[in-house]
Amino acid sequence: MNPYLADVERWLERLYVAADGATLRAEDRRKAVQVAALLLEIERALARVARSEPVLLVDAAAGKAYVGLLAARLLLQPSGRRAAVVTIEREACRVAASRAAAARLGVPVAIDCREAEVGSLAAWPDRPTIVVALHACGPAADQVIDAAVATGARHLLLVPCCTGRAVEPARRAASAAEARGIPPHAPVRGRFVQALVDADRTWRLESAGYETEVVELVPPTLTPHNLLWRARLVGEPNRMARALRQLSRLRSA
Repeated sequence: MNPYLADVERWLERLYVAADGATLRAEDRRKAVQVAALLLEIERALARVARSEPVLLVDAAAGKAYVGLLAARLLLQPSGRRAAVVTIEREACRVAASRAAAARLGVPVAIDCREAEVGSLAAWPDRPTIVVALHACGPAADQVIDAAVATGARHLLLVPCCTGRAVEPARRAASAAEARGIPPHAPVRGRFVQALVDADRTWRLESAGYETEVVELVPPTLTPHNLLWRARLVGEPNRMARALRQLSRLRSA
């Protein structure tokens, strides 16, 4: 049992369920399981950061900022660390909900909810300690990778969501599928395309200096979009060079 799950559900009800007597829906409880799992990952990343260092957490493609706000309340405040949270979301209504929830949260951690496209570097702070993105949809996942690399983030915890033609690696993968005679049946071709997209993202992170693991955040019965990219900046030149060769090989093939 995840030790954060009960607190996540309680705070989601307190911060986001407006009607008296209302409670979380089934989909909210599924999201709570994912948020709680991601909090464990943030806790793991924080353990690698010296307690004397300030922590800057970026919740990218944040939606209503469940992850960023609950990390502030359940991880950063109890730790006593000097910390700040920045959330980045493009939809104004979700940013408004995040700001209202942050006001109700009442923590000493500085929280800045920014309305911006996640791919706009102007919205990103320099050198975040941890960047987290839960269900970054379509090209947002790749924009998060690019921004995390560009700003020198030390840790990235990325859970992509759906993949469509707007995702550049998916367009290349679709062309590769056609060239190789992969059947057009969606379950067959979709798996081929997704595998190439996942490989491209992994090698991009590795070639940028990130030691990267890809693991299941939650079981696939909870959500089909359950893979977590757990990346830590190490900047090892030989590793980066090997990854760049693999990325070039992947794309040229």
